[in-house]
Amino acid sequence: METYDSKSQLHAVVEQTSNNTTSWIGHRLGETVNRISGQTFICPEEGDLGRIEIFSAYVNKNGPVELTMHLFNRTDKTWGPVIASSTVEFKRNETGKWIAFPIADLHLHKNGSYGFRLKSEDVLAGLGEAAGSYDHLPYAGGQEWYGKAGDQAGNYYSFLSLAFKVEMRA
Repeated sequence: METYDSKSQLHAVVEQTSNNTTSWIGHRLGETVNRISGQTFICPEEGDLGRIEIFSAYVNKNGPVELTMHLFNRTDKTWGPVIASSTVEFKRNETGKWIAFPIADLHLHKNGSYGFRLKSEDVLAGLGEAAGSYDHLPYAGGQEWYGKAGDQAGNYYSFLSLAFKVEMRA
């Protein structure tokens, strides 16, 4: 069992917990192209990433889901190479729950721009998402990204945000 002193406890530094719609990853029966969803964010403080949590709105069957972390260039809207990854087994009975992707040994910098993507070859999963409007953004510190496997450009949405938590150790 892991234990940590009080200085190293995880705490959420970025979070958007509203959930009023769904973003999909994986593929539906009969589809051959996988859907990938992601989120960009600005890190408000310096520290070591402990985990990213995602709200699971729907899971069609048990199977692995991969989260990859990237540096993100906000000016060009380009993803850097994978700087960390975590794979978690989604389970049908986890629909409606927060699912943690543990990530160790990744130091995040204050005001650094990062992003994560979620994908699965085996599972069709609905991720909790908040929809806003042009004058009421659900999360102003980044954008939701949505694409298909092989489409690196994808699409960015300021009025959508995944339901997520970035948890760090200071």
